Amino acid sequence: MKDKEKLKQEFKVRIYRYILRLVKFLSALPNTPVIREIISQLMRSGTSIGANYFESQSASSKKDYQNFFNHSLKSANESKFWLVVLTDSGLIPQNLRDETKWLLQETQELANIFASSILTMKEKR
Repeated sequence: MKDKEKLKQEFKVRIYRYILRLVKFLSALPNTPVIREIISQLMRSGTSIGANYFESQSASSKKDYQNFFNHSLKSANESKFWLVVLTDSGLIPQNLRDETKWLLQETQELANIFASSILTMKEKR
């Protein structure tokens, strides 16, 4: 496998593992009306990061491919917002705070990768 293909595959696995951890985290949160609403928003935005990236793999054009990356970046930014709201609201139980920090850091790293990739794509135009 070429280095580029290997990196793509590793990134795909990284995103998938992130989503699995996010789903497990969300399912462990308390069942209150406010948290249920945040869970709903975060589930949508967090899983959309991966869904759009996976969809990009069968894009019909370079522009289409870049659009999927843009959507993934936007979803990552929205996910960061909801994670920060959860953190700053004090609604996260003590036993889940380390996982919240990890998710926030990983979301930021994924957003940075998408942003960097988008810039590279724009330069190649």
